[in-house]
Amino acid sequence: MSASDFTNARWRKSTRSNGAGACVEVAYTEDAVGIRDSKQLGQGPNLVLSHSTWRSFVRLVMSSETIQTPLLEV
Repeated sequence: MSASDFTNARWRKSTRSNGAGACVEVAYTEDAVGIRDSKQLGQGPNLVLSHSTWRSFVRLVMSSETIQTPLLEV
């Protein structure tokens, strides 16, 4: 996927943000969804997903009452 322009995008913080700086922000453009760490003040990297990939991710998270294993190993 090519990088989308999020310059004028409206970034929204997660409603699950804890107020201690551990926040995730999401923005939508016509062709993509951007995800970023709010601590980076817009200067850090963005994860860019297609709308269909974002919908699949949200469905997965919403269908899991508890996550028993990490989704990603870092």
